Amino acid sequence: MPEAVRISPRGERTRQAILAAAERLFAERGFAETRLEDVADAVEIRRASIVYYFRDKRELYDAVLADVFAGLHERIETALLATGPLARRIPAAAAAWVDYVGERPSLARLLLREVADSGYRAGLARDGEPALLAHIQPFFALAARIVEEGEADPVLVRAHLDPVHVASSIAGATVFFVAAMPALLPGHGFEPLRPDQLAAHRHQILDLVHRLLGIPGPSVGTPRPRADASTDASTDGHGSR
Repeated sequence: MPEAVRISPRGERTRQAILAAAERLFAERGFAETRLEDVADAVEIRRASIVYYFRDKRELYDAVLADVFAGLHERIETALLATGPLARRIPAAAAAWVDYVGERPSLARLLLREVADSGYRAGLARDGEPALLAHIQPFFALAARIVEEGEADPVLVRAHLDPVHVASSIAGATVFFVAAMPALLPGHGFEPLRPDQLAAHRHQILDLVHRLLGIPGPSVGTPRPRADASTDASTDGHGSR
């Protein structure tokens, strides 16, 4: 949508509905297989109406990524730049990551789709770079800031942490848990977004982080999912997106 165009509150609601539908469809199908017609049908508007807000599918996709990753960056930044020792802030950031993906699981699916589609160069930005790149750069900048601070932190110096390895261990585990495990356990009723499943995964991630830092964890033992819990999909948060 051109910057000079101002939209009404009703128009903004339509724009948000388009973003929500597109987020869900891009996460389910990937960039290449999602059509603007599909998004329009989901919102119950005409395809031409989407072009009023987004010039084309690439611009819509970029807007979806911007919206998803901006929310995540805010959570992670708040945790990492809080007061207190890094040994407390880093686990808080890991917990914020798990909580955010639990609320907005489309993030995990979009990440997997980006990886799967990268070989086909399907989600390229206009300058030829992967569409995801611009949206993850702020995380690299934040990590660099923490690494610089950690050079004087005795806990991090002792742990000899590699930020890439730490980030991939934490992020990869949650993305796989949320986006891949249900497909690998068909017929088992596995629901990673069920509160008890998420709580168990969160505990495992925090245990991993504390082990990497070489400091004791906040608790002993791992919460176990309830054997009789129903597969309640209502905890999806943004799961319909």
